[in-house]
Amino acid sequence: MKKIIVAIDGYSSCGKSTIAKALASYAGYTYVDTGAMYRAIALYTLRNNLTDDAAIIAALPQIEVGFVLANGAQHVTLNGEDVEPFIRTLEVGNTASRVSAIKEVRAFLVAQQQKMGVSKGIVMDGRDIGTVVFPQAELKLFLTASPEVRAQRRFDELVAKGEKPNFDAVLADVNDRDYRDTHRAESPLRQAEDAIVVDNSFMTREQQMELIYKLFNDTLDKLV
Repeated sequence: MKKIIVAIDGYSSCGKSTIAKALASYAGYTYVDTGAMYRAIALYTLRNNLTDDAAIIAALPQIEVGFVLANGAQHVTLNGEDVEPFIRTLEVGNTASRVSAIKEVRAFLVAQQQKMGVSKGIVMDGRDIGTVVFPQAELKLFLTASPEVRAQRRFDELVAKGEKPNFDAVLADVNDRDYRDTHRAESPLRQAEDAIVVDNSFMTREQQMELIYKLFNDTLDKLV
């Protein structure tokens, strides 16, 4: 059976990774979380107190980002270290949003991401997958939801981790990240012209996946 590339873009806290993982498992494809790759670089900059763009760019040759399977799940690695437990904080997320706006950082990771898709059979999620990394992807999805719904999801995740977030602060963070992601000069978040928009503000996970699986199968059927 012919394999395709599935590009999933969208705003933060839209469930891109959850949907991408489920679709990859369903299709028997490889899943790549590009957001985790940027978060790994962000973690490196925080650990090494790299605060200006020039210092971050200069450090890129010393940074190796990869993936490893741990307990049946895909974890991101930074210079061989499994850093999955450290990259999901608000601080790392905010830093990743800033670091991802650096042209050289994007070029560094986009080149790696494109190599991963040479043989197709891949599901990749991020901010510029359908527009920059794989503009030739056979199936492009653009996920969205209202800022309030996404803030509540993020709030619930933080509470589940034992943190005590402030909802207004989380909502402000969501809006700030949306602005940065859509207004950055380098590869801003935008919907590809041929992407299918999925607004999951009021959809259950089951409803989302039923729709995504149908879109995937319909795409394969058109290739036969």
